[in-house]
Amino acid sequence: MRSTLSRSLFRVTRPYLSSTRGRTYATESNVVNIVEVGPRDGLQNEKGIIPPEVKVELINRLAEAGALNIEAGSFVSPKWVPQMAGTADILTRIEKRPNVHYAVLVPNKRGLDDLFGLLDKHPSQPPLTDEVSIFTAATDAFTRANLNTTITESLSKLEPVARAALDRGIRVRGYVSVVIACPYSGRVEAEKVREVAKALADMGCYEISLGDTVGQGTPDQVGDMIEEVKKSVPVQKLAFHDTYGTAVANVLRALSHGIRTIDSSVGGLGGCPYSPGATGNVATEDVLYALKHSSYKIAGSSGGTIDLDKMVEIGWWISERLGKESVSRAGRAIQARKRREEGGGKL
Repeated sequence: MRSTLSRSLFRVTRPYLSSTRGRTYATESNVVNIVEVGPRDGLQNEKGIIPPEVKVELINRLAEAGALNIEAGSFVSPKWVPQMAGTADILTRIEKRPNVHYAVLVPNKRGLDDLFGLLDKHPSQPPLTDEVSIFTAATDAFTRANLNTTITESLSKLEPVARAALDRGIRVRGYVSVVIACPYSGRVEAEKVREVAKALADMGCYEISLGDTVGQGTPDQVGDMIEEVKKSVPVQKLAFHDTYGTAVANVLRALSHGIRTIDSSVGGLGGCPYSPGATGNVATEDVLYALKHSSYKIAGSSGGTIDLDKMVEIGWWISERLGKESVSRAGRAIQARKRREEGGGKL
């Protein structure tokens, strides 16, 4: 079964300290939580095979830089997403840090069973992971391209997956792709997004990510869509997922709607294999820089935040390992300044 999720996610947090099934959020009104999706969503569309040791080092370095929530991989068939092969091995090899959460994507019951088998084989406290993600889309055309099912069929298959995970004490997050526009069927009605999001909430997802998978949404469109979905799903359960193009502007708009968690990818890594024209995720470095002098505070374990300079170094490192340049604008500027300073001010 094929799998995809894309772009940058914004999640609302509760206006008080909350701990559910082992995961604690920073929930002051001005605190922004970041979910680092680089190791999973960022790498899933790369060409060639990335060595497991590179993935392990990437995750460890992200945690060391202060990231508290990291997408570690996906239990999908390597036939459809080759770069996610070896997720089980990655989970057993990474250096577990206190209060850092390593979520994994599971597309179906088979993927969840594989995860359960791993957890049974390697019992630990805390467990190797405490959160899974499930996903569908807001159009039948995209769902068929991605999952070879209709929306209704995909939801019926996801319900037992969510139930089994919750029964095991694992948190479940739901994703809805193409909430603004679909590469196959065009503009998407917000009412349909609301309907699908409510279905995911009803099956027990603690949070539903609303994904502008192709990155065509403007801040006004994003705001209108969020307001429509809020009619059926409490805003505390909503998230927003966007591509690089206007993602920083959409981050700011999402924050104005009360959203307090953003998914981003170091170096702007990413790409959706089943969404023609979709670009990478919003770069974590760009989000950190955009909020640097704002009224918001980034939650993290490096001095109470996420270290921007360390994230720039990580973005540069992983981009070089992949044979590409970092697309983070803030990262490129900070790296250029650092090189000038090291060269005595000379270009």
